[in-house]
Amino acid sequence: MGLSAKSQRKDDWAVSSPLHNKLGAMDRPIHAWYRFVLSFPPHLVREYFNKFEVTDRDTVLDPFCGTGTTLVEAKKNGIPSRGLEANPMAAMASRVKTDWKPKPSALLAKAESIAELAKKRFQADGLDLQLARVKEQLTLYGLLDLNEEQNKLILANSISPRPLHRSLVLKSLIDDTDQTVRDHLRLALAWTLVNSAGNIRFGPEVGVTTAKTDADVVGDWLAQVRRMSSDLDQVVGRVDCFSSVDLADSRSIPSSIPDRSIDYVFTSPPYPNEKDYTRTTRLESVVLGLIKTKAELRQLKQGLVRSNTRNVYVTDDDHLLVEAIPEIHRLSEQIEARRIELMKTSGFERLYHRVAKLYFGGMAKHFRELRRVLKPGAMLGYVVGDQASYLRVMIRTGQLLGQVAECEGYELVGIDLFRTRYATATREQLREEVVILRWPGG
Repeated sequence: MGLSAKSQRKDDWAVSSPLHNKLGAMDRPIHAWYRFVLSFPPHLVREYFNKFEVTDRDTVLDPFCGTGTTLVEAKKNGIPSRGLEANPMAAMASRVKTDWKPKPSALLAKAESIAELAKKRFQADGLDLQLARVKEQLTLYGLLDLNEEQNKLILANSISPRPLHRSLVLKSLIDDTDQTVRDHLRLALAWTLVNSAGNIRFGPEVGVTTAKTDADVVGDWLAQVRRMSSDLDQVVGRVDCFSSVDLADSRSIPSSIPDRSIDYVFTSPPYPNEKDYTRTTRLESVVLGLIKTKAELRQLKQGLVRSNTRNVYVTDDDHLLVEAIPEIHRLSEQIEARRIELMKTSGFERLYHRVAKLYFGGMAKHFRELRRVLKPGAMLGYVVGDQASYLRVMIRTGQLLGQVAECEGYELVGIDLFRTRYATATREQLREEVVILRWPGG
């Protein structure tokens, strides 16, 4: 094992300089293939790999792996890793970003071939890009579209008819290609949908911006594949260490992960707020066919830790696991008292106090499940942030998460400040922190 918690004071874990979420130039290869806007930065992962003294003889787990920041950093450093992710779009991104087997030249050659086929299709349909830009009144009849149910799943006006048609034509050509490169090409299309084809903007929540009449979907997609091919060229010859991603609920660790096989955990679970994380990936998930129906979307939401009112269900009972923690009860009661005081009566507002307990109960269930796969002495880092989304009641996520972990038998080694961010609602600086835990075994 690496660093022993017994040899450390809590002060020793303080991060020496402010860290930010932006990708540096050296981090863009692989990481920039597809990434959540609010993902934590690769250099934060490296910081804790160094603190924990992780080596290539260890195995790292990210149970909320998102788009694979921890897993990619592990692979770049020759460290075996495993990931869990309940969102199929994010899970696919993590799998592709840790699959370096495709030959760069073969990937690019296949993409260039598909691009030519797509352009010929558009010319035959009268949708040559230059022509379409001149003839703004070009008929929309005959354009491919999503079906009625799929259209209801995406944000209204999140993609215009012509870019959608181009994206669906491109997807059909990708789906017919060689399996060894198919998912890499699909991931490049997901990136294009968000960054070029769609009318998506990201702020505190994902939204829709001014609609585009058209977009060079194929050209932008091909440029992204070229970047991916160049990145793969840089890692040719590196040791291809083990990496796996399971589509799974982090509150139920899959049996594919052996008992006592994990040395380290580094992850960032969702925070308790009103952010519907499924909306962030909705457009690309639907266009790529990863979510086809309202029932599939509901199934996805049920597999997530309850962090917002949009994924709370009548049968949820995770709150029962934190009945012994009085601070969480007080927080829930404070939120409900504030709601009554402010006379907030909507269905979602009535759920605010329940979400607070369900969130920490879900994390308790996660910690309980996780114990099976951890080696005695395993070190864990959880990146979380304070929140004030529920009627401006402050939720000290890191502090409460540390208490939840202690109730499940973990040692709280310390809580590091990662960064602060200004909350306009409360006019306070909210802390984002790394909660450091140790599993003693037993």
